[in-house]
Amino acid sequence: MRGRHLLSPLLSPLSYPKPPSSRLAPRRGASHRAVAPPPAAHRAPLSEPDVGISRFASALPGFRGALKQRYSDFVVHEVALDGSLVRLTSFDLPDGECVDAKEGGMDEAQALESFRLLCGDADCEALRGFLERVSEGGDSDVSPIILSADADKTHRSEVHDFFKRNFEALLTDTVEHSDGIQRCIRVRLKPGRRERKDVDGRGRNRKGAGSSGWRDDKPFDSRGSIIWPDHLGKFIRFHLYKENKDTQEALGKIGKMLGLQPRSFGFAGTKDKRAVTTQQVTVFKVQASRLVALNSKLIGIKVGDFSYVKEGLALGQLMGNRFTITLRSVVAESEDVIKAALDGLITNGFINYYGLQRFGSGSVPNHQVGAALLRGEWRNAEHGDIGTALRNFPRYLITERAIRLKKYPGNYLQALMAIPRTLRLMYVHSYQSYLWNHAASMRVQKYGISRVVEGDLVYKKESPFEQGALKATSEDDGQTMSSEMNACCETLPEEMIQSVKIADSEDLSKSLYTFEDVVLPLPGSETLFPGNEVAGIYHEIAIKDGINLRESVHGVEDFSITSMKGGYRRVIQRPIDFEWDLITYTDEKIPLVETDLDVLSKTKPLEVNELLSDGISSCTSHDSGLEASLDASESINGASLVVAEAKSIGSSDTLEKLAIKLAFTLPASSYATMAIRELMKTSTSVAHQKTLNI
Repeated sequence: MRGRHLLSPLLSPLSYPKPPSSRLAPRRGASHRAVAPPPAAHRAPLSEPDVGISRFASALPGFRGALKQRYSDFVVHEVALDGSLVRLTSFDLPDGECVDAKEGGMDEAQALESFRLLCGDADCEALRGFLERVSEGGDSDVSPIILSADADKTHRSEVHDFFKRNFEALLTDTVEHSDGIQRCIRVRLKPGRRERKDVDGRGRNRKGAGSSGWRDDKPFDSRGSIIWPDHLGKFIRFHLYKENKDTQEALGKIGKMLGLQPRSFGFAGTKDKRAVTTQQVTVFKVQASRLVALNSKLIGIKVGDFSYVKEGLALGQLMGNRFTITLRSVVAESEDVIKAALDGLITNGFINYYGLQRFGSGSVPNHQVGAALLRGEWRNAEHGDIGTALRNFPRYLITERAIRLKKYPGNYLQALMAIPRTLRLMYVHSYQSYLWNHAASMRVQKYGISRVVEGDLVYKKESPFEQGALKATSEDDGQTMSSEMNACCETLPEEMIQSVKIADSEDLSKSLYTFEDVVLPLPGSETLFPGNEVAGIYHEIAIKDGINLRESVHGVEDFSITSMKGGYRRVIQRPIDFEWDLITYTDEKIPLVETDLDVLSKTKPLEVNELLSDGISSCTSHDSGLEASLDASESINGASLVVAEAKSIGSSDTLEKLAIKLAFTLPASSYATMAIRELMKTSTSVAHQKTLNI
């Protein structure tokens, strides 16, 4: 059976399960604020109720199914700002560009640009000057150079390897500062090429390096820039296709092969790890030929669809994501239960909760670290999950943290400030999300979702936010995407903050608003709270956690809600351009959805086969027979579906198993797992899904 839904009907009245009750009494006085206990050494995985996820939009029964049994069961395509789906469709270079004859090797200009991104402007200009002196002054007029201090041994190894790959005439080694702590890389000509000596036999001391403290008295250098053709945009934009890898891991591998730091890449958002995903990425002044040459070496990663653009991507610069999700081993009481659940998701939507991914999987949840930061408890925050996160972060960030802690013993705030601002804010944002989830549960539990009630926050009808809805056309079938996609921003631009109002009795009498207009705040200095009882849950939870949402107990802006403008988020989100199929299958090892690489293998078999023959892993190479399995499996319709007596649909006692293929689009800040939770009426936690997959 197959279904498709492009336009969303109105929401309907529903009933709800009884919520857990826990009223929180406010504490008196700032001096009595709560202090978080030291984090436990071991903690059970977060459950959904732990982070406020406790309600459903519908009382319809769900069914059993396995989510992400295979990573190819979860396919994600980014939706760009212009509404286009980001797919991997070509490995061709932009017009007029050819693949480097050295298969990804670099000329000197390319190598210098890669070195700049690996080590910074100062070291790049120092190396450029060194090479110029080699070229202009002859072998006898060149002395070694010392690069900037680098305490990260692994990063130093990457620099050494970079020189081996790209500068055959040069040698590198490591020198030590007189303090016995700092290390630097020295660059010199290979033996057999004479270096200019001072009278004491040591390399020439430039720019007064004798007082620098380096044991061979070598200097640091000034900044510079690199030349780029005027007719090209300074950024190369490409589509990144990855399998079973998170975005940072994939870009880290590409960066290592190009000699680039992970921070060199721009992207609109991170994508799921256990999935097959395609998204846009940009990088500064790198030729497409260098990227395409990597495809034969990358495993589970491909890059293509290259174009030169004037600006790089930044976080948040996307409209949303298109999901194609396969639920396997589906078991339900009847076909009607499945159909009703699917229709219910289309009609009622799902509560727009922040999913469990938002709160992390470490020993201390992200929102608890965020709470410690908001309280100014720097040591608790440092000993929380930030430490775990740092171990997975680029090495130069960990180095900076270690240097600061050594320089300022016990100054945990100083160490925290060494962490990139986006990571620091992630923890505070996680606490805002924690509050939002609890508020959403209370709003649904107390008032339902069938109507707007007095005191609700709603987007103003005259809001430019509502009028500026975008229309986008799907590349596949010409259908128009819903404008809902840009109506669920996690944080709104400043002018949109003023486009929210508290619904009053006059608004209700005129029926100006529906529940789809209802939003809840992510607390900040410029956000309103609802004018009804829902506002209380924010302050009650915050007081329990020792946090004042109206004033900060410290002066560090990055760790203060009152220094953030805040934002709004719709309580209910409906899947956009929703489609579904019921599919039978017998072999669990065979994918049921085609990936971009599968499609390319049909349209451009020679190119893809050449890549696969080099040992590239992919859904196609791992799961042969995909096309045959799709042809053999049949869509179920009302006439042909036979349910064996006394057996449920999808029962494990039958040879054939049942799967549901879903395809829908969500705004950038909405979680597909929360839509699946609503559909199946079951937890999306990893622990629970493992039991289903087993």
